[in-house]
Amino acid sequence: MTNLPVEHVEDQHAERAATTQRVQRKMAPIVPAQNIAGRALVLVIAIMTFLSCLTFGAVTLVRDTASVWENQISREATIQIKPVDGLDMEAALAQASQIAGEFPGVKSARIVDRDATARLLEPWLGSGLNIDDLPVPRLIIVTIDESNPPDFAAMRAAITPKLPSAALDDHRTWVDRLVAMARTTVTIGIAVLALMLSATVLTVVFATRGAMAGNGHIIEVLHFVGAEARFIAREFRHHFLVTGMKGAAAGGAAAVLVFIVFSWWSSRNMATPQADQATALFGNFAIGSAGYFGVVLMVLVIGALTAATSHVTVVTYLSDIDVRQPDAG
Repeated sequence: MTNLPVEHVEDQHAERAATTQRVQRKMAPIVPAQNIAGRALVLVIAIMTFLSCLTFGAVTLVRDTASVWENQISREATIQIKPVDGLDMEAALAQASQIAGEFPGVKSARIVDRDATARLLEPWLGSGLNIDDLPVPRLIIVTIDESNPPDFAAMRAAITPKLPSAALDDHRTWVDRLVAMARTTVTIGIAVLALMLSATVLTVVFATRGAMAGNGHIIEVLHFVGAEARFIAREFRHHFLVTGMKGAAAGGAAAVLVFIVFSWWSSRNMATPQADQATALFGNFAIGSAGYFGVVLMVLVIGALTAATSHVTVVTYLSDIDVRQPDAG
């Protein structure tokens, strides 16, 4: 075997060591690691995600509560009989109840008795009220079949001639107003959500341009020596995807925590007057599985939107370089 010169062997070892060192050495990223600007962007994205998730949850809550109200109202109608001179109230109630109960689609017609009527007026007129001393209307609760509702116009035409002081209310006006209110709220919530997402996109655009401005000389050198725009854009996209997901996850987790706390508070204070009023308006503050799925979806959308926005911004920036310096490289 031929013996190699000592100098040649040492050169081979030095070259092999240098190669190993280059392989093991971690390449410095094009986009700078976490700095003050990066942490600020994470915080901004977290805040925007938190507000977006709260908006989405509020819209879901209002929509579900309005649906519950609509279903409850659509199950019942009321017949109100006002006291007039010479009217036998008990007989009139029985007659109106009988007429309503004969219509197809009516499950039952229940007369609200004196004690129940007095309890309805107790918050305003106090306890111990004798309703015979006041011109208090009496009510009949008509429970209807939602799948096959009765003909309210025909029912009204059958009751009114026999009992002129009776009035049938099918709550259609309230239902229409409720549906209009719910749709308006959902529309406003979607508009607010779109504005927040637009603000997030603009924030990422400015952050990407700032990162590129701080490393513009490196990016231009890489671009002019042959680095593809896709490679540079991929580096930025990865960086901002991680940044966006961190902020979005933090904001989404905070929103979920808020919903859980409100739901827990509502369940713990069911017997208090404040909780009763809040529950009557908004339910039990539980957004349900669909709401939580929406929060997760919002986090993913904002993370993907952050990455896509940075990608488009970088590609546009590099295209502008080519336009400004077409003969470079």
